[in-house]
Amino acid sequence: MRMPKWSFLVYIILGLISTVVVDSMRFDLQSGATKCISDDIKANAMTVGRYSVVNVNEGFPIPDSHFITIRVSSPHGNTYHHADHVESGHFAFTAAESGDYTTCFWAPEQKPPGSVTVEFDWRSGVSSKDWSKVAKKGQIEVMELELKKLYDTVTSIHDEMFYLREREEEMQLLNRSTNTKMATFSILSLGVCLSVAALQLWHLKTFFERKKLL
Repeated sequence: MRMPKWSFLVYIILGLISTVVVDSMRFDLQSGATKCISDDIKANAMTVGRYSVVNVNEGFPIPDSHFITIRVSSPHGNTYHHADHVESGHFAFTAAESGDYTTCFWAPEQKPPGSVTVEFDWRSGVSSKDWSKVAKKGQIEVMELELKKLYDTVTSIHDEMFYLREREEEMQLLNRSTNTKMATFSILSLGVCLSVAALQLWHLKTFFERKKLL
């Protein structure tokens, strides 16, 4: 029995879409310590993040000593988000430049020392879109929604390929420049060594001639 083409297409779409799902992370932050997380984001890509302190004592408010400070910065050090002494928050922006964007968390010092559990969800590109709102807003069918996801995924992969190609060209130029500099340095080093050897031979010859040993 042959499988209908549209069913096969649905399986392919679902398989591709499942690869862009991003799970949130949870980590412990020691009091007085800093933890930074980086993500390589290309220019003009949308990125969203949500963070919150996990309340280990349900039913009771989170103490002030468990509040955190967060800062999101670009590869050149520009601040895109900053929040001081908060228990939760979110950020969203479009990257103006390509590179590693860094999110740093600070926990205040405690006596006695303790730790704070932070839950962090950071998504970029296709995974940053809220598809439930898209489906609700457009009143579109499941198949059309999956095709829209697939289109955005393919577009993201296409842009990522060009981005990686640009990075590869930059690395090749850097390697060529480094090789040229190393070759020049090696030639200069060889010239210096030969010059020093010639000077030593001349000095020894002059010394022995002066002592009338030659």
